[in-house]
Amino acid sequence: MFRKRPPPEEERRVRANDREYNEKFQYASNCIMTSKYNIVTFLPVNLFEQFQEVANTYFLFLLILQLIPQISSLSWFTTIVPLALVLSITAVKDATDDYFRHKSDNQVNNRQSQVLIRGSLQNEKWMNVRVGDIIKLENNQFVAADLLLLSSSEPHGLCYIETAELDGETNMKVRQSVSVTSELGDQNNLASFDGEVVCEPPNNKLDRFCGTLYWRDKKYTLTNQNMLLRGCVLRNTEACYGLVIFAGPDTKLMQNSGRTKFKRTSIDRLMNTLVLWIFGFLVCMGVILAVGNAVWEREVGSLFQSYLPWDPPVDNFLFSAFLSFWSYVIILNTVVPISLYVSVEVIRLGHSYFINWDQQMFCSQCNTAAEARTTTLNEELGQVEYIFSDKTGTLTQNIMSFNKCSINGQTYGWLDFIPFNPLADPDFCFYDDKLLESVKVGDSHTHEFFRLLSLCHTVMSEEKSEGELLYKAQSPDEGALVTAARNFGFVFRSRTPGTITTTEMGRTVTYSLLAILDFNNIRKRMSVIVRNPEGRIRLYCKGADTVLLDRLHPCNQELMAITSDHLNEYAADGLRTLALAYRDLSEDEWESWSESHRFADKATDCREDRLAAAYEQIEQDMMLLGATAIEDKLQEGVPETIAVLSLANIKIWVLTGDKQETAVNIGYSCKMLTDDMTEVFIISGHTVQSVRQELSNGFKEGQEGENSAAAAEEGGKQLQCSPPLPPSPPLPRPPSNFMENISGEFALVINGHSLAHALEADMETEFVSTACACKAVICCRVTPLQKAQVVELIKKHKKAVTLAIGDGANDVSMIKSAHIGVGISGQEGIQAVLASDYSFSQFRFLQRLLLVHGRWSYLRMCRFLCYFFYKNFAFTMVHFWFGFFCGFSAQTVYDQYFITLYNIVYTSLPVLAMGIFDQDVPDQRSLEYPKLYEPGQLNLLFNKREFFICIAQGIYTSVVLFFVPYAILSDATQSTGVPLADYQTFAVTTATALVIVVSVQIALDTGFWTIINHVFVWGSLGTYFTIMFALHSQTLFRIFPNQFHFVGSAQSTLLQPVVWLTIALATAICIVPVLAFRFLKLDLKPQLADTLVRQKRRKPVGRSVGGPWRGVGSVSEGRLGARGGSRRSGYAFAHQEGFGELITSGKNMRLSSLALATFASRHSSSWIDTLRRKNKTEIFWVKNHVSSVKNCNQISFSFTKGVTI
Repeated sequence: MFRKRPPPEEERRVRANDREYNEKFQYASNCIMTSKYNIVTFLPVNLFEQFQEVANTYFLFLLILQLIPQISSLSWFTTIVPLALVLSITAVKDATDDYFRHKSDNQVNNRQSQVLIRGSLQNEKWMNVRVGDIIKLENNQFVAADLLLLSSSEPHGLCYIETAELDGETNMKVRQSVSVTSELGDQNNLASFDGEVVCEPPNNKLDRFCGTLYWRDKKYTLTNQNMLLRGCVLRNTEACYGLVIFAGPDTKLMQNSGRTKFKRTSIDRLMNTLVLWIFGFLVCMGVILAVGNAVWEREVGSLFQSYLPWDPPVDNFLFSAFLSFWSYVIILNTVVPISLYVSVEVIRLGHSYFINWDQQMFCSQCNTAAEARTTTLNEELGQVEYIFSDKTGTLTQNIMSFNKCSINGQTYGWLDFIPFNPLADPDFCFYDDKLLESVKVGDSHTHEFFRLLSLCHTVMSEEKSEGELLYKAQSPDEGALVTAARNFGFVFRSRTPGTITTTEMGRTVTYSLLAILDFNNIRKRMSVIVRNPEGRIRLYCKGADTVLLDRLHPCNQELMAITSDHLNEYAADGLRTLALAYRDLSEDEWESWSESHRFADKATDCREDRLAAAYEQIEQDMMLLGATAIEDKLQEGVPETIAVLSLANIKIWVLTGDKQETAVNIGYSCKMLTDDMTEVFIISGHTVQSVRQELSNGFKEGQEGENSAAAAEEGGKQLQCSPPLPPSPPLPRPPSNFMENISGEFALVINGHSLAHALEADMETEFVSTACACKAVICCRVTPLQKAQVVELIKKHKKAVTLAIGDGANDVSMIKSAHIGVGISGQEGIQAVLASDYSFSQFRFLQRLLLVHGRWSYLRMCRFLCYFFYKNFAFTMVHFWFGFFCGFSAQTVYDQYFITLYNIVYTSLPVLAMGIFDQDVPDQRSLEYPKLYEPGQLNLLFNKREFFICIAQGIYTSVVLFFVPYAILSDATQSTGVPLADYQTFAVTTATALVIVVSVQIALDTGFWTIINHVFVWGSLGTYFTIMFALHSQTLFRIFPNQFHFVGSAQSTLLQPVVWLTIALATAICIVPVLAFRFLKLDLKPQLADTLVRQKRRKPVGRSVGGPWRGVGSVSEGRLGARGGSRRSGYAFAHQEGFGELITSGKNMRLSSLALATFASRHSSSWIDTLRRKNKTEIFWVKNHVSSVKNCNQISFSFTKGVTI
């Protein structure tokens, strides 16, 4: 615990099988610890954290004062009991949370691993593994630490891993050992291995490793392709051996995990400030009353010294004033009672249970309910402005389906599909039987189309039993295409380095595989050259339409125009598109090109450029076959959820480890990006200067697009912006800079290597200003730590509430960094859920979590706080006024039992009921009108202004409650002629008026009445009278004669009509101005919620979510509109360079079974250079539609920046 931390490393040296040598460097062990406390540190650390809350420190100070008998007029137990209760409840909750962290840590640390020790394999716990140990991994095991792969059971030292916990990608990847160690498969050879690795120090870069292996007087370069990182899972590999390089907290997974942070809401932070202000106000009142005490004791009190001497140790009027000051601090401390914090925790707990019990957030498919894993952040859910979302598994299901296709100018994909092929995949669905008929009748173009899909790929096939095929695709895209060909009768069966075997319409055909022209992100296409059994040589190519259509034979012009229209339709639907083409080669052409290809392949310099040139040479004059459209299946309700959240003025950023094309197409699929956007800025620079220039250009283009709409229309080359609609007064917003004023027209896409530069201190402001001006932001190829850095950047510069949502271990750091973390229980484990504050199973539930539960929680908490401060100032300030009439003697107006019970019994339950159950509009209206969410973002319902209004009303009420009874009772008499001007009659009258006034006030504040509200409000009023009569009864006086002095005072007082008239008058004076103000405000300046309440019984005009107005600013209904001639490619292919070479080399051909992996090509970039303009027709329709909506509803709504309804 107190071990001295070693100095930072400049390089790491690791010697295999030599623990004594490695221990000299004090490398971290493989034990991880994510918990905050242990048995020794829990009490001091937890108490230190709790007393960082100003209120807890304040009450501790009051408790100390109450222990001094000379100044305490209230018993010490009135403070210590609730304070101990609050501290204990919080400590138990924190201990429980940390217990589960300890439990999770122990579960991981106690996993078993096989470690090679003294020539034999021994089972060791993960926590006992050390740097330099050699570990044996078996199939489907987690990698225990960051390992250098030494050898594998697979040929050529290959092994296959799944990295879902690191980068969220579920497709497998391949790793290969250094050739010199790949033969060390025997334990004896590995036991004698004494190589030394010199490498970079621990860091968080998942896609990079730089090191050197020194062995037998030779050195070998090590890269990321030789590493197995902690968190990966070994797949389709019997066994492998690895050398531990980084362990425990030094592993890249833990370097990216981030620290557990203590999260507090903005209301909590505001409350700390307000408590300080109230304490200052309390001191001021104490000083005023102490000065009054000094003056009174000097001028008047001295006259009574003969028979009312000062109590020791008071010997002069100044010391009396000093003691009076502290006495009044104790008496007036109820302006912030500790019951406030107890009530806040109870309300938050109730809100958490509402989330847990919400059946509309329950997923029946996976039998998972929503869970509030914390109780402290509920109201923060109603103030979110930025959402940071993972893509894979969060927005998408990571399941690709063959959706539509275009073959020889004919588009398919609308009707039901009934499979005819016995080898078909039973889960395959395609909705057009015309295509099936075309296959059955033997259409040559259709057969060639599916023949291409069955041959042009790098999929591996494994046939477990006759007819049961298992495809292992490098990417889900390829798997979907090959599965489609399989279901239409062209079944890929197996491959060798030189052949591909298929079953075509029931007939087995074996093709000679002559070459694979591999895919990369610059070429955006891949080709195969095959020879069929008849000896004909043909090149098959598939790729992005933006590159493939430029390489077609001129005779394809008419077909290309038709297919381009189909591609545009598919892209507009958010589908991922590929174009398909072929070319026949003569024997001479093949021989000539094969020779040039061999020369380029063996080149020692500029090999990649030479191969690209050779590929370019052969991929010309191709014949177009058609196009495919694949749907990356979104989770249910994602587009609708994003649209509704956008209308609630919430900005959504997607932070993903996926490639740019994939992320952009998902952006279009879920309607974050639309063709109506003025521009999508692509930031892909590799240097600081290039990134700064691209950001600067984006800023300038945004400025030109905002200010030069007319010029853009004339010239046709500048950005075009839609003319603004006539605005209606929006909700007040804080001042914003220029870039925020043009928000809503642009989108930003930035790559991970560019983001690394953009996050630097000298560029972060420019990046934030440009990104926050955009309606959508997508960050691609980002590391887990970069996700957290982006969140921290927005928290730093925008002072906005952030929410991060993800489902994998790679999202944990982002979830921990955001104000609110949401985990989705998906296919990538439960790490995200364990680190989250809230969890559920579908992204669409986020809409209800924020717009219903979050908004209600914020509304309830704000109303609760406003009322609580009001009622306590009304209660406490009566003591202040009374001080001027009691010689500043610190005498209380009410008896001690009323003071004790006021916040615990008389007024606690009604305000709790309001804080737990209150609502302004039903949940469905909250979803239909997302603009209801904006007051929380703008912090309108409880802020410093609202606080001062509440205390002003409380002070006004205290003045009425004191001076009205004082004025009336001072001259009033009973029916018998006995004066009513006595202390206890005044106390009972004032206390009764106070309880009635605050009860009427909460009845006015409650917007949603339940049976519980009625019972608590009227029951508390009845409880007050019951307890008061009991305390003034003869029974208690007989039992406790020294405690209850005023026998029968309550009964005699409340029997007097003048007392009830006094109470009624005081109540009217307190309540009538409040009613008048609220009616005027409702009539002159109604809020959206007020308007909806007044129209509660009127049937909504539209059935769609958000009503008819929502369609104007929303993209969730139907398909994307006309694109006005703009054209974009829907191309996205999660393929990476190098796999084709692996196939043709034969290295991945296994004796036992076939496997797939991904060759990493981490540093890839591409551009999408398509200008997106607005459609004038759609804008005019919007204007007319807006006008009709305004006439129908007569309600003001605002939906995107600069456009209001």
